[in-house]
Amino acid sequence: MGDEATGTADGIDAAPEGIDRAGVETWFAERLEGLELPLSFERISGGHSNLTYRVSDAAGRRWALRRPPLGKRLGSAHDMGREHKVVSALGPTPVPVAPLVGLCEEESVNGAPFYVMEFVEGPILRFKADAAVFPEEADRRAIGERLVDTLVAIHDVDPDAVGLGDLGRKEDYVARQLRRWHGQWEKSKTRELAAIDAVHERLAARIPEQGPATVVHGDYRLDNMILSPGGEVAAVVDWELCTLGDPLADVGLLMVYWSQPGDEVIPLLEPATLEPGFPSREELQARYAERSGRDLSQLDFFVAFGYWKLAIILEGVYARYAAGQYGKVDEGIQQFARVVERLAEAAEAAERRG
Repeated sequence: MGDEATGTADGIDAAPEGIDRAGVETWFAERLEGLELPLSFERISGGHSNLTYRVSDAAGRRWALRRPPLGKRLGSAHDMGREHKVVSALGPTPVPVAPLVGLCEEESVNGAPFYVMEFVEGPILRFKADAAVFPEEADRRAIGERLVDTLVAIHDVDPDAVGLGDLGRKEDYVARQLRRWHGQWEKSKTRELAAIDAVHERLAARIPEQGPATVVHGDYRLDNMILSPGGEVAAVVDWELCTLGDPLADVGLLMVYWSQPGDEVIPLLEPATLEPGFPSREELQARYAERSGRDLSQLDFFVAFGYWKLAIILEGVYARYAAGQYGKVDEGIQQFARVVERLAEAAEAAERRG
């Protein structure tokens, strides 16, 4: 579902928050032949950081527009130029991404930088109900396996060969991530949580030795993939946290997101993976280890790091929602506060296992 559009006197729907109709229409018209105005805009739900809008012209052509959240922004996570660079570099590789239209860094056009991609049509398996698109359990298993194979493909990309060698420092990834996200916690926290500080200290004291740096997606999960009608991976999306570093960070976070029936902590609301047929976490790990050749003996460290990082990300989302940066505040947003606490507790438990 997207935001409701509001009719205007001239019959053209008002653009949702975050879109300057005149500026964006002019930008589109300068770059796309055969564009038929007016454009219509719909904010696509699901994301809680950078905002994504479906853009359609009067002829029915469609694109996706990405821009930072409304209001104050923290750090490079909302850097449109960086995200555009990543998607552009991965376009010629085996990693499936949406074809790009262009980047606008001139804030006078829309109040913030944005970039535009072709709209990739296909199901996104975010909630349990979405899994009904693939009712056969064998199809769900295959989707989980393709998720792993696509992650292996991401980690197989040579950053230097595709022009991403300067995306970030290649060494000391985990130490830098721990500093960065603890800093984000200090900037965005709405209350004190002792577990966040305790896990930060314990993880920082025992960082595993890092192998060769790879492209790291930073938020890799099932609902950051658009599928084809046959269940193939049509595009991996939401590259805003992408950098260079230890690929096991992606694997650990995927394990955090990959909820199974009986789990005490479920980070996302009723995720599709709770439905029958999807591989178990252990099966995903085994497939990744086999396909990548990497040693997963230190994975519990990265699972703890994933829980900890996700707690901080969701605290930032909660703080931005509470400040009105996503528009009207949803009454259910208070649940984010409790989810953050449970993730911090899960991080402590995972760290002890490691």
